[in-house]
This record gives sequence, C-alpha cells and structure tokens, in this order.
Amino acid sequence: MKKSTLDNISVFLAELIGTGLLVMLGCMGCVSGLGHTPSHFELCINFGLIVMIIVQVFGCVSGSHLNPAVTAAAWVYELVSTKMALAYVAAQCIGAFMGYGVLKLLTPAAVFDVAREKGAGFCVTQPNIAITDMQAVGIEFVATMVLVLVCCGVWDPRNAKHHDSVALKFGFTVGALAVAAGPYTGASMNPARSLGPVLWNGDYNAHWIYWVGPLSAAFLTAFAYKAVFRREAPVEQLNHELAALNTDKSNA
Repeated sequence: MKKSTLDNISVFLAELIGTGLLVMLGCMGCVSGLGHTPSHFELCINFGLIVMIIVQVFGCVSGSHLNPAVTAAAWVYELVSTKMALAYVAAQCIGAFMGYGVLKLLTPAAVFDVAREKGAGFCVTQPNIAITDMQAVGIEFVATMVLVLVCCGVWDPRNAKHHDSVALKFGFTVGALAVAAGPYTGASMNPARSLGPVLWNGDYNAHWIYWVGPLSAAFLTAFAYKAVFRREAPVEQLNHELAALNTDKSNA
C-alpha cells in the first residue's frame, strides 16, 4: 500500500476517533442523573477541555478539525483538497454517530429516557424556545465565525512558528463561545456534533439550523480572512531569523 494511501487512512481515522471522543466525552459531561447535576459553566469547560485533549493528540495527524465547518474553512483556505474535505466530513459524521452510540452503551438507559420525555433527547442541540429560528441561525453563525477566525489566525503563514499552545487556544475558544452562546442554541458550532445525537434520537426539528449557521459562517469568514487579512510571512523576517539561528550555532 502506498504511503500516501496510508496517510489518508490515518487522517480519516484521526477525524473519526477524534469526533467520536468529542461527542462521547462532551455529552458524558452533560449527564445529570448520576448524583450530580452539572452547571452551564461546567458543561462549557468540559467541552473546551475535551477539544484541547483531542487537538493535542490528533492535531499532528489530521489537524483535528472535528467539525465540518472547520473543514469547510480549511478548504476555502486551500489547506485540503475537495476529495479530502469530503473524507474529513464523512469521518466526522460517522465518528459523531459512533461516539454517541458508545455513550449509550456506557450510560444507564434512564438518563436517555428521561431526556426524551422532556424534549428532543439527551445532548440534542435545540434553540431556546424564547428565540426564533432565524435568531438561532444568527447565533450559530456568529459563534462559528469567531471559531473560524481563530482557525484562520492559526493557519496564517505569519503564525507558523507559534503553534506550541494551539490545543490550549482552541480549548479556551470553544469553552468561551459555549459560555456565551450556550443559553441561546447550545452553542454547537459543529454540524457533526449535532448530527450524532439527532440520528440516535430521531428528532430533526430545527436541526437544519446547525448546518446552515455554522457552514455559512465557515465559508464566508474563511473567504473574507483569506482575501483581507492573510499575508505570507515576510522574507526579510525569515532571513533575519535564519541568520540569528546560524549565529547562535556558530557561537556554540
């Protein structure tokens, strides 16, 4: 088997496992029927820390998109081909479905039954009843826009030497956005994360919001950042850094 094929399989598995862990562990932190009811802040921090862990593990393999919206932005940014972008999204959706399935195996059925009786189902993202569908789309758009701006900033060639704390940056970004937008829509920002629980619970009411909002934000934001803000790293800066590095080596 060719090395490129093995690399593509590795990327697919990284996105599948990573998104599966995101849904399984993220939703696991939402369980409230086992003696502890997590607060909104706990739920947000849990999802942020889970993202941090997964990016740290699989970031070097696939970039840890874990999210069709992030993959769409990467495609606009020309970081992935159309074929690979489709493979990413497929892996993410399958992983989300499998992650929720594993959670169902490990969690008492009563947790899911009670949530289904009260609403769309356990860990299913739904807009707050106090807002309209279009307001919900707007919230998901804005939250995903901020997430994609962070992605574009990280991918900017001028930031190529500042990736040491990328996992931490994304973890805190997701956590902060969840704190702000969670009461409105659940702050999904991720069509795959919303799709996994919906497939198991069968309630597709307003599910379209979690595709339209994030994906439209991803395409528009990535295009705007690429056109307006993205610049190649200055050659003078690179030459200066290389000269300084060579000087340090010669002195040693």
